[in-house]
Amino acid sequence: MSAQVPAGTATRPAGTPRRDRAAGPRESIRRHPLTWFFSLAYLLSWAAWIPYILSENGMGAWHFTFPGGSGGSQLLGVLPGAYLGPITSALLVTGVTEGRSGLQAWRRRVTRLRVGPRWYLVVLLSVPAVLTLASTAVTGQGPALPSTAVLAAFLPGLLVQMLTTGLAEEPGWREFAMPRLQLRHGPLRATLVVGPLWGAWHLPLFLTEWGGGPHVPWTTPVEFIATTIAFSTVMTWVFNATGESLPLAMLLHCSVNNYFSLASSDLFPTLSRQDVAHAFLLGSLTAAVVLLVATRGRLGCPPAPATAALASG
Repeated sequence: MSAQVPAGTATRPAGTPRRDRAAGPRESIRRHPLTWFFSLAYLLSWAAWIPYILSENGMGAWHFTFPGGSGGSQLLGVLPGAYLGPITSALLVTGVTEGRSGLQAWRRRVTRLRVGPRWYLVVLLSVPAVLTLASTAVTGQGPALPSTAVLAAFLPGLLVQMLTTGLAEEPGWREFAMPRLQLRHGPLRATLVVGPLWGAWHLPLFLTEWGGGPHVPWTTPVEFIATTIAFSTVMTWVFNATGESLPLAMLLHCSVNNYFSLASSDLFPTLSRQDVAHAFLLGSLTAAVVLLVATRGRLGCPPAPATAALASG
């Protein structure tokens, strides 16, 4: 009686490396693009944020302060790491997996602005409205009239946010990761993956003035991640309902940042950093629940062809 050889091993000569080991990182990226995207996004951003975290703007281990006050230090200390993270990782992985044609298609999707004007109005008007109502609920006070300076700076500030935060982050989280995850797991499960990973990507920044650090209670980043999960639900709905329009997703994200950067302190002079976090969570959670109920969890995603055929039959 001869010994039985496990299937798959008899035809491989002794000493021959396994295929996945010999293939190298390029083949690994092609097989696991999402794993590589998220890993690179974290690695590149966190490494680039080390000087900011260790500076006087963070933990104070290095006796150096980024110039320009709070806004300037974030542009010089935070933005480089943001650009090196999601968008760079998406470009690298797309280039390896899809080549030049994939990069060209990716560029066309990123710059696709042709969406119904009503969507731009919905985002531009609903974000300040929801956040103002949420801030009123948190503080128990009505908003003051915004100053002329805030009104004049609102749209230019939004444009700056689009070119910085929006462009650095959303081509990765929404344009690269969401469609792939959504195709495999559906919109809700995909949101529950992207939301916490997007939030956790910010964690080192809570050791800096960006997040109120370096000494913040553990509840602060936990609340932030809960907010990114709820807000990602809204982002998924806008992304899907507009035919996967990245500019609209960027506008939604940046409208929140712009509101809290420019308008909230003018409308609510007593609003604290903690109140801002609570208002963002309340507004995002309320909108997420409404959208989940209204769309029955589909969040604007059309049914799969097989599902649609069954439903129509």
